[in-house]
Amino acid sequence: MLHTLSHSPWHCDIESLLRMVREGDALLLIQDGVLAAVEGSRFVDLLNNAPISVSALKDDIEARGLAGQISASIDVVSYTDFVNLVVQHAGQMNW
Repeated sequence: MLHTLSHSPWHCDIESLLRMVREGDALLLIQDGVLAAVEGSRFVDLLNNAPISVSALKDDIEARGLAGQISASIDVVSYTDFVNLVVQHAGQMNW
């Protein structure tokens, strides 16, 4: 399943999101969700400990002035990569 987080991690229940993911799932951080990928935040540690792949949309990172502040453990992806993630995963859930 592909999970997308579009809200700031401070304004959503990220712990519930992490309880719902299963090994092999993917999480794409979009819109304000990219704030969860900022290096040094507690959210990066939470995401890295989950059995999923985590990516953040490059355009949303740049739109928020966060280029250069994203953890190296988070894959930064394009819209084309976003489409590929949708194709790879049968279901999608937005948080």
